[in-house]
Amino acid sequence: MDTSPALLLLLALGFCCPGIYGQSLEIKVRSPKDITQLRLGQKLELECHTDKSHGASWIRRDTSGTLHFIVFINSLNRATFEGNQKTSSRFEASKDNTIYRLAVKSFTQRDEGSYFCVMNLNQMLQFSPGQRAFLPVTTKVAPSTPGPTTQRGITENPDLTTPYAEERMQEALNFFCHIFIWVPLAGACLLLLVALVITIVLCQRTRRRRCRCKR
Repeated sequence: MDTSPALLLLLALGFCCPGIYGQSLEIKVRSPKDITQLRLGQKLELECHTDKSHGASWIRRDTSGTLHFIVFINSLNRATFEGNQKTSSRFEASKDNTIYRLAVKSFTQRDEGSYFCVMNLNQMLQFSPGQRAFLPVTTKVAPSTPGPTTQRGITENPDLTTPYAEERMQEALNFFCHIFIWVPLAGACLLLLVALVITIVLCQRTRRRRCRCKR
């Protein structure tokens, strides 16, 4: 899985924790008009239509099931790309009110997969339905081969899931889930411990002052 900011940890939870898929996020293809006619080197433009302006992220799931963080766009229209970078040589990102845009500058095979828009609302992640983006697949038929042949249409996309890929992705995401749960819990316990120590110290000082007054 690609290295990314800490936000990637939250994004991964969307594929391992139930109850976070929201219907308020919708992806629309801005360019090309027909996604099945996507060509090599062409610019792909996607829009995530929401009803909030809290900030949103774009991620991609490739053909092996691996998740790739692309960019986070905050409420002030500031983008943070993979590797905590402010710009990217492959992507462009922007925000217009409650619409979050992503553009793949020059689409290649490494960009193929399903694209998701993600928002964190009320401490719950909401995922859009995935938008599949693939280059047309054609099959060349040898002229000397007799009998009928079957050609794959340009709208046919490779299967995104295999048992091995799903198992590997689930193991990785389960790891992220455990980190997300236990790290905040450990921090809360530490704060409680510090508060307890401070309370004990203050109580001891109060007792000493009372004892001096009685004398």
